[in-house]
Amino acid sequence: MVKLTISVEVPAVAVPGRKPKSHIAAVREGTFRPDRNSEGTRFAARDPIEPDWDELLPGAGSADVRGKAHDVWARTIPALVAAAGLTDSQRETAIEYCVTVARLWQAERELSRHGLVVETERGNVKNPWVTIAHQYRSHFRSLVGELGLSPAAATRITPPDFGGDDDGDIFD
Repeated sequence: MVKLTISVEVPAVAVPGRKPKSHIAAVREGTFRPDRNSEGTRFAARDPIEPDWDELLPGAGSADVRGKAHDVWARTIPALVAAAGLTDSQRETAIEYCVTVARLWQAERELSRHGLVVETERGNVKNPWVTIAHQYRSHFRSLVGELGLSPAAATRITPPDFGGDDDGDIFD
């Protein structure tokens, strides 16, 4: 009789307890240890390319949404590239943010035009745009946190290192 022993290493999934600190939090607090903290993923430094909004949001009824998405891209994405090092690899998240802001804007315009309550054959009911706005607002909040666009989330974003010896001293 032959005895066979098989050893399988199972990767850790969720570990109970406190969530580990981010790399920047550990550095800021002076508790960073290379054996316990990861610096995270580094992406190739390539600016994200603005999508073709006509292709992404087709249809005659989406013209104002396309314009708003373009405006949001032009106003927000260059700032994220400079401040947070947003790259082309993270482009889809940036596109999702722009579309979400544009659709939320569209929902709010429709609510302003028609009100929170609309009259139907069954009587007065909640305008369907209320639900749509609520869903887009929830998604907007998660994207704002992910991209570091709120004041609290911005403290968790590590600015890119463009080289040089500037230590942030304004008197250099």
